[in-house]
Amino acid sequence: MKARTIDRNGLALLAKKYVWWKSPEDAADQPERVIAQVMNIGDFEDIQRIEALAGIEMLARVLTEAEIGQFTPRSWFYWHYRLGIAEIDEVPALPSRRLG
Repeated sequence: MKARTIDRNGLALLAKKYVWWKSPEDAADQPERVIAQVMNIGDFEDIQRIEALAGIEMLARVLTEAEIGQFTPRSWFYWHYRLGIAEIDEVPALPSRRLG
């Protein structure tokens, strides 16, 4: 399956709001990071935008490949359920460090 191309301008607009520590252009170079930020702290309208820009498959990939600290427990559970990745009682643990 061919990967979906994400509109950089649309991504940069969301990055301006959600990845404030980088320039929108630099943030757009890491679309997965922008998508994760919107999924984690985005408002309803911006979540609709990122779904339209990236597609459900990309959102699911960002979730399953999430890094430590990218999602709060609330958004982690929400997105697993919303994307049909897991039922509420089957949501995997958040990514965490393994010591030892």
